[in-house]
Amino acid sequence: MKNQQREIQLMRYLKGINPLIKRLKKYLFALVILQGSLMSADIKHIEINGIKVPVVFEKQKSLPILNLQLVFQNSGYIQDKDKSGLASLSSELLNEGTKELGSTKFAQKLEENAISLHTSNGFETFVIELSNLKDVSDKSIELLSQLIKSPNYNQDTLDKLKTLKIGELKRKENDFDYTAKNLLKANLFKGTALENPSLGSLESIKEITLKDIKTFINDTVNLNNLIIVAGGDINYKEFKKLITPLIGVLKPGVKRELEEIIFVSKDEEKTLIKETEQAYIYFGSSYKVTAGDKNRYIAKVASFILGGSGFGSRLMEEIRVKRGLAYSAYGSVSINKSHTFFSGYLQTKNETAKEAQALVKEIIQDFVKKGVTAIELKAAKNFLTGSEPLRNEVLSQRLNKDFTLYYRGLDQDYPKRELELIQDLKLEDLNKFIKSHNEINNLTFAIVRK
Repeated sequence: MKNQQREIQLMRYLKGINPLIKRLKKYLFALVILQGSLMSADIKHIEINGIKVPVVFEKQKSLPILNLQLVFQNSGYIQDKDKSGLASLSSELLNEGTKELGSTKFAQKLEENAISLHTSNGFETFVIELSNLKDVSDKSIELLSQLIKSPNYNQDTLDKLKTLKIGELKRKENDFDYTAKNLLKANLFKGTALENPSLGSLESIKEITLKDIKTFINDTVNLNNLIIVAGGDINYKEFKKLITPLIGVLKPGVKRELEEIIFVSKDEEKTLIKETEQAYIYFGSSYKVTAGDKNRYIAKVASFILGGSGFGSRLMEEIRVKRGLAYSAYGSVSINKSHTFFSGYLQTKNETAKEAQALVKEIIQDFVKKGVTAIELKAAKNFLTGSEPLRNEVLSQRLNKDFTLYYRGLDQDYPKRELELIQDLKLEDLNKFIKSHNEINNLTFAIVRK
């Protein structure tokens, strides 16, 4: 009797607390939405020499710092053409200081003022990033101006960089993840700017000249391709005054149009035999979603459930948890301005490579055919909503997000709308979307094994 009374009391307690839990969840979701909206950047423009340069700007008072990125669009290794590794080598040369000071003395000036100045590149972008304490902002801008005016175009410097790059590439010959990834790219994106490795090859690096790098930097670092991304303890009026002399150093240049990467994946396999204890299996396919697609949020949820969530994802559960064929198995959709694709990877024993490969095909075919369950959708909603604040903790994270939104033609409040759309996503709509993307079954495999 006492047990029955306790159960009745417990049921009454839970009945009373459930509405509170629901209200709390709504409050937390609203807090996430509010936080996202408060942290969105302002989009401004600075006009110089008749060119309007976009500025993605966010003021943050919590730390006395300045973070600045000069992002040159359509200028990453998409521009390598037949000189694979050119963008990578060019960015590394800009990390070697000015011609007048050289690498060591220029680095000493940066260190004396606690300034970080670094150049890098992606597939579509070439980026010069500067960060410093607010009180040395004038000095940091002056040093960056000197670098842009007079890069260290020196044959000895280039020879050193090429030697280091060749050494890096030779070491990567035994990095079978790197090998398998590039083997996949070479076949999945055959005939496009994506087929070559971003670092280049031993042969291509040897052929790159100082003239090639000068031409690449001159054609890249200019006003017409520039997007300024900045934030810190500075208001926009102060920042505009600070940055105007720097961008005045840049030439107008020719505006580059982004090349759309069009490819159709094939159901095929490429295998490379190496002396390895594991089989490295990479796979990918075309995926018909664009950066500005209204359904990109559905693709995000589908990708998370299929292979992006680690434990709990279809690929991880079926391949590792149930069958123990791999330590990890991942798959995700990459949505870029120039191209979109699905890809994934796993490692397994050499003797179970064929079994694992067949299982990947089976899992993805089943995913497209049957869709997901209500439980999987609920878990995805909870994680994607709950993890959003973690992507906005520091200024650099927010600036990268703000730039990506602007670059892809999305409003700065898109993350807020996306979370709302994900929360309202219905199971039938998600499964309809998944079933409409049968192209994901045309998997190209790249395998490195013994």
